[in-house]
Amino acid sequence: MSLNNQAQGYSNVEYPYANAAYSSSQWLEKEQARNRRSKWIVIGSLLAVLGLVAVGVGVGVTVSKNHKSSSNASSSSSSAVQQTDPNDPSTFKLDTRLKKSFWGIAYTPEGSQYPDCGNSLDQVITDIQLLSQLTDQIRLYGADCNQTALVLEAIERTKVNMTVWLGNYPVPTDPAPYERQRDAIIDALKTYGVDHVSGITVGNEYILNYLNANGATDPNSDVGNQGAQLLIANITDTRNAVQALNLPKTIPIGTADAGSYFNTEVLEAVDYGMSNIHAWFANVTISQAAGWVNEFFQEQNVQPAAALPNRPKMYIAETGWPTASKDAGNESNGPSIASEPNLQTFLDTFVCQANNNGTGYFFFEYFDETWKDVEFGGVEGHWGLFYSNRTLKDITIPDC
Repeated sequence: MSLNNQAQGYSNVEYPYANAAYSSSQWLEKEQARNRRSKWIVIGSLLAVLGLVAVGVGVGVTVSKNHKSSSNASSSSSSAVQQTDPNDPSTFKLDTRLKKSFWGIAYTPEGSQYPDCGNSLDQVITDIQLLSQLTDQIRLYGADCNQTALVLEAIERTKVNMTVWLGNYPVPTDPAPYERQRDAIIDALKTYGVDHVSGITVGNEYILNYLNANGATDPNSDVGNQGAQLLIANITDTRNAVQALNLPKTIPIGTADAGSYFNTEVLEAVDYGMSNIHAWFANVTISQAAGWVNEFFQEQNVQPAAALPNRPKMYIAETGWPTASKDAGNESNGPSIASEPNLQTFLDTFVCQANNNGTGYFFFEYFDETWKDVEFGGVEGHWGLFYSNRTLKDITIPDC
């Protein structure tokens, strides 16, 4: 089977639960802001707007090394990177504007949203060529549209030093999406091995969305614990499936959620947690944004996790700053605007400082995703370091 796109899976990735209460619609920020149980819970709720939007996840693939690349996606990437040998992706020329300063970067291959699945190996190779000049590791959100195999194949072909945190995006109302993604990940591990795999993240804002769909707000309430048991079943199943492969190294299994919505039982069942933390949605000024992200992460994620018996390692799954808005009404978060100068400020005040204090983070995100702009509007499609055509925005990458 080709490594290029496959059209299998369930309806619309943005409404994967087949229930309007589970969707990532824009009302979430306003609705949750009405029911404030603490300043951190409100902030964590606001962060959730990005969660499902960032993904485009859901279904597994069958991996094959016999493949051909296609070039049927909506934007061209052929001119973004030059190669000394057009037939050898490892001969790409370095861009002097890019610096390997990021601990990690969040990434979803273009065209990885069901039911379209318009991604291609050619484009993923270009993305890896660029990403490898910025970081040694990337985070995926799911395993749909063959993206696990595409990314690992691109790393092999470019011969870059990069590892991937794979993702599986389960939903509580249907076991099929989880199972298909699990099988795709297992097939990829069998085909490509573990040299370029750092972990497997099961779930992205699962508990937040479960609470929202069931009219609750406390991740450790009875409702939250009900959702936790569903997610833990997937986490345990993933761990067992990976262990059955008898791999040469142990792959950590974790989960990702909005910053204030980690369930204790879930954290006790994982090796790591990844927290989505966005100062933009907390209505924080750009001058305070980087410090606020660090304070929130330490107080709400690192310290509570350290008190658990298994002491799961905590990372920041997403943080960044938008550069534009589809409409003027969403261009400001109140104190600050979405702009490239403000992205520059966040880069200058967060990246090297986080590196120096030992924070593991995935910068959000690699490039603008046009489908988000169409589907959601506002700032959703404008968080990238690059524009959607893979040209660098008017920013200077920190050198650290």
